[in-house]
Amino acid sequence: MTETRKGVHPIVRRAREIADEVLFPAANTVDETGKVPDGHWDLLAREGFYGLAVAVGAQELGFGEVVEILEALSGGCLSTTFTWMQHNGAVLNLSGTGNTALRDRFFEDMVAGRVRSGVAFAGVLPNPPKLRARAVDGGYVLDGEAPFVSGWGVIDLLQVSGRDLDSGEPGTVVSGLIDAAPGHGLTAEPTRLVAGQATNTVRLSFDGYPLPSDRVTGSSPYAEFLSFQAFGSRLNGCVACGIADRAIRLLGETGHTEAATALSARLDEARSALDAGMGDPSLLTSARAAAAELALRATGALVAGVGSSAILIGQHAQRLVREAAFTLVAASRPDMRTNLVQRLTA
Repeated sequence: MTETRKGVHPIVRRAREIADEVLFPAANTVDETGKVPDGHWDLLAREGFYGLAVAVGAQELGFGEVVEILEALSGGCLSTTFTWMQHNGAVLNLSGTGNTALRDRFFEDMVAGRVRSGVAFAGVLPNPPKLRARAVDGGYVLDGEAPFVSGWGVIDLLQVSGRDLDSGEPGTVVSGLIDAAPGHGLTAEPTRLVAGQATNTVRLSFDGYPLPSDRVTGSSPYAEFLSFQAFGSRLNGCVACGIADRAIRLLGETGHTEAATALSARLDEARSALDAGMGDPSLLTSARAAAAELALRATGALVAGVGSSAILIGQHAQRLVREAAFTLVAASRPDMRTNLVQRLTA
């Protein structure tokens, strides 16, 4: 990972320490039990990681440092990091809302990690949308589903987005904060994942679920909402890079130093391509695909390098290769998956 001219930022250094000393040693247990220890959340909150988005907004952290933090934590524990990442998306959304009463009610506690949150926006991305918002007196009503919502049972609030089509296609995206609990018009169906089971991922079904105006954080045209996804796509690329980095480090420890060095060079190229994608969104899809492909190759090399013991339950290598598979599809879009199929079959 790159360092700034003034050295490593203290919170980046702390992220690496937490990843190596706390998250990674517990990662296999988290994977096998399907539960993230409460101490992980408490530690991240205590060290200020739940307010990461605020630190960026206040220019206390640069984008490159956020990338380093996400990579480090992803290489420590996928379930912990992927669940925690969603929280900062909700914090960022709430920080810019015009609903000052809602912001005053939750923002301080969310930044401190006393209130934990997740996000559910995948339902508005496809055409037609899977989750719709319909304006009614006093707010909106949500109907449809939000697939792959992480943190259920762990988070307190959920930032949910639905698409209002009353004005015609493609419509307007409406977002708001709801309580992360089943209730009238909201049911949760658990999912079973090959990796990241401890993310507590569910499929939410909405049937006339009310989103009152005092819980609405804002709305934006569909095209504008999509333009914001490049930022999130770059950050999701950190997960693949973090898993690849961990696998490369472990591969080097097995004695395959030449292979590890070659993969490290490819990882630097993947990072550079992802950064370039921020300035040119047309490049981001292939960069995300390249990062996921590298994670798969690096973890596959680790399995081969470790040998037959690598496929035993409780071994880091077998968990990491499954987590690499997770990055092939998590937070992806059809064009990225098409790119990956082409890469993997070339």
